[in-house]
Amino acid sequence: MPQALLYKAALLGPGPVPLPPLPPPLRPARSESARHARRAAAAHQSLSCSTNEMLSLDPSGPEWDCPLGSKDLEEEGPWGGGSGLPPTGCFPGSWRQDVGLDCKGSPEGAEARAWTVYYYSLLQSCLQQAGLPETQDRSQVPRTGCPGAEVTLCVLGSPSTFLPVLLEGGVQSPGNMLLCLSPAWLMKVPAPGRPGEAALLVSKAVSFHPGGLTFLDEFVPPRRATYFLAGLGLGPGRGREAAELARDLTCPTGASAELARLLEDRLLTRQLLAQQGGVAVPVTLAFTYKPLGLLRGGDASPGLRLVELSGKEGQETLVKEEVETFLRSEALGDVLQGRAGRSGGHGAGTAREAGGGGECLSGGCVPTCLAALLRPPCLPPDGPSLGPGLAVRICAVVCRTQGDRPLLSKVACGVGRGDRPVRHHNSLPRTLEVALAQCGLGEAAQVAAVRQRVKAAAEAALGAVLALEAGLSAEQRGGRRAHTDFLGVDFALTAAGGALTPVALELNGGLCLEACGALEGLWAAPRLGPAADDAAAAPLVETMLRRSARCLMEGKHLLVVGAGGVSKKFVWEAARDYGLQLHLVESDPNHFASQLVQTFIHFDTTEHQRDEENARLLAELVRARGLKLDGCFSYWDDCLVLTALLCQELGLPCCPPAAMRLAKHKSRTQLHLLCHHGPPWPAPSLHAVPCCPLESEADVERAVHQVPLPGVMKLEFGAGAVGTRLVKDAPQCHEHFSRITRDLQGEADHPGIGLGWGNAMLLMEFVEGTEHDVDLVLFGGRLLAAFVSDNGPTRLPGFTETAACMPTGLAPEQEAQMVQAAFRCCLGCGLLDGVFNVELKLTGAGPRLIEINPRMGGFYLRDWILELYGVDLLLAAAMVACGLRPALPTHPRARGHLVGVMCLVSQHLQALSSTASRETLQALHDRGLLRLNLLEEALVPGEYEEPYCSVACAGPSPAEARLRLLGLCQGLGIDGPNYPVAHFLSHFK
Repeated sequence: MPQALLYKAALLGPGPVPLPPLPPPLRPARSESARHARRAAAAHQSLSCSTNEMLSLDPSGPEWDCPLGSKDLEEEGPWGGGSGLPPTGCFPGSWRQDVGLDCKGSPEGAEARAWTVYYYSLLQSCLQQAGLPETQDRSQVPRTGCPGAEVTLCVLGSPSTFLPVLLEGGVQSPGNMLLCLSPAWLMKVPAPGRPGEAALLVSKAVSFHPGGLTFLDEFVPPRRATYFLAGLGLGPGRGREAAELARDLTCPTGASAELARLLEDRLLTRQLLAQQGGVAVPVTLAFTYKPLGLLRGGDASPGLRLVELSGKEGQETLVKEEVETFLRSEALGDVLQGRAGRSGGHGAGTAREAGGGGECLSGGCVPTCLAALLRPPCLPPDGPSLGPGLAVRICAVVCRTQGDRPLLSKVACGVGRGDRPVRHHNSLPRTLEVALAQCGLGEAAQVAAVRQRVKAAAEAALGAVLALEAGLSAEQRGGRRAHTDFLGVDFALTAAGGALTPVALELNGGLCLEACGALEGLWAAPRLGPAADDAAAAPLVETMLRRSARCLMEGKHLLVVGAGGVSKKFVWEAARDYGLQLHLVESDPNHFASQLVQTFIHFDTTEHQRDEENARLLAELVRARGLKLDGCFSYWDDCLVLTALLCQELGLPCCPPAAMRLAKHKSRTQLHLLCHHGPPWPAPSLHAVPCCPLESEADVERAVHQVPLPGVMKLEFGAGAVGTRLVKDAPQCHEHFSRITRDLQGEADHPGIGLGWGNAMLLMEFVEGTEHDVDLVLFGGRLLAAFVSDNGPTRLPGFTETAACMPTGLAPEQEAQMVQAAFRCCLGCGLLDGVFNVELKLTGAGPRLIEINPRMGGFYLRDWILELYGVDLLLAAAMVACGLRPALPTHPRARGHLVGVMCLVSQHLQALSSTASRETLQALHDRGLLRLNLLEEALVPGEYEEPYCSVACAGPSPAEARLRLLGLCQGLGIDGPNYPVAHFLSHFK
């Protein structure tokens, strides 16, 4: 028997430890004092120690090396007693034993080696039970490569706890999710230029790949971790090694010993949840002597009171008075009884749960506390029952997402007898719906209400923890980059005020994650059911990838060609946030961005006929200034070809200039793809649209006989739909060509729309269908991410955008068709690396290409994708420019819906000058009532206009977001007879 169980038996007595029998229902008290007296008597009967014993600061049991993150003896795992060696014979199954677990240069002693073998066997057992193949040993042929040039997500912890993270990481970042089974497989080396910090290197690990494939790999040279997640409950001694490895790293870490100890302090976390999170916690009275500085005395909530003692002795009267007051308080409500518990974390086991109620234990700062055990809603199943009712324990996994916002990822439940504790490892995982149904709560509305309360409480709990961490120093957190990226929250359900209320029992690092992973494991075999649900670890892995990307890019030097206008102001804010060192080439010597970069190079980039010569001149300027660049990129249409030529001159990664020219020239794009019949099939020609380039009146005459009318006439190198028009017959074609030739001759006539390339036009066939944007991230010709949005009907005969919705409302098959069409068109043009925006229409015959923008999507797209998916296209473009594979989730989940409309000066000048002024819209944006994307600086009307701004509303569904936006537009005066917002939004139903 493990030492932990032996000690528990000595503490609690032989055999199962029953809780005191449940008292019979109390009759209504004849007086308030009688009710208080009965409550006090019942509580005093249950106290298992005298006042002097309660105030004792002596440890309640022998010391041992307890793993961090294990709050009670029943859940410490096989090493809880600290015998030094792992248990043997625990894992039935068959797998190879002759694998290379030794790490060259870091020999392990016999005890450490035994633990490495134990965790390897545990991993194989977990994989086997999940129906996944055995790990293949390929460590004899080390993996080579640049140690700091790719994402490396490293986990050091128990395979059974972190398997959900590892499998999800293998899908989202194949080969970059690594599991270290021993601290010896890792090493810290001092970080140059960062005193007190160290880089973490991985010499050996198990790598995870799609389909659950795993490989035992050795790395020469060692790979530099870009994210580290340490499971701090690794058995005797190993917890300390893991804690030391996680401390003061240059890479982001998702846990540390310092943060784990804060979460272990139940009194601190209960006070934190009650005060900052507004989360219900068990009714608690606590006495402290020299408490942590983070603990504050007084009433944290109606049911949580903290009393600070002035000394170790002579406090009996104060304790007695406080206890009597506590027992008479209304906060006790429908509790069963009070119990006293001594502090000491793992060693104190006197306070136990009843059907999911909670003990109140804390670190060594709290001598004792009195906690009320919750009355669970113990409901017997239908029909007569001779046994006790059932109780539910809820495990919720909540993750930190983009912008430090908590998101509930998954819920798993344990169900057990109402008169016994329901713990993680003594109950089977169930969905919330099944658990509540087993307790007789099957009504859909009631289940939905409970789920919403659990979601709100779990997210509030992580929010409170993140707020606490924000006020801690780097030393208190365990390092500058140490943060809590996910949290397990255990809840009991109690009936209060006629409603089922989740009460937070404790916070943990891995137990809830393990429970949710076990729930997902029920569906390892293909079948219908929750297998289609999102993985519990998906948001966590997305956070790991996002933080890894920031780690890889911090300090990189990038040359940006073309600063853009006001709509690109986010670039400079994001660069500062990411730690990028930007150097700018810009035609305007007075551009505001010239003061926001490391180096400003004033250079006229508008003469595109001289792009090749200008690229050579710019390369000489870069070398003359001694700039050591990691990459060069542009997000501004006019500068894309020049940027590709400059990268070629400097030897920096970029798409070939020929591919950029092809994509920039709209008619050439279509004509090239029309000839691209494959193989492979389906070929890009299926998506191209017939068109004809126009440079003279003779071209127009020829085009009207070649292109079916009605058609679309637009500028070859235009942007923002300026000059685009629906033409129905030959006279309209000639008229529009003459007008554009006369009005838009050069850059000065309308800056920023591509007139520096000339004012040539094209005529293309008009295709019926819904319009969509597909924003792609490609690396090495591989599709890494795609985001599809829907556009509302354009304002004919022009094609100015009116409205948009994200995520798309298309059926999954149609969405996949749009993504594949955009991907094939990019590959067909030779665009293999970068972030691209592809505009398409979905017709009855499938997707048809409007145009390819070989740069990051404009207007609101970057902002919306960042808000909904947590993916920053700007950072992805910067990584590609540096030759780094962007760290992106393979299947990012949208966190809601956004629906927006464009505001035009020609239609909204009066509103934009009064009810919907820039100041008003910005104030609404700051309050979270709308999302504002300012696209132009001044309210200047004109015949050839671009949108002034985009305003959008968020919602949990497209319908709710649409209704919010419609009401806001009506109130602000954006909606009107000549600009019917309801019609523009009708496409999104």
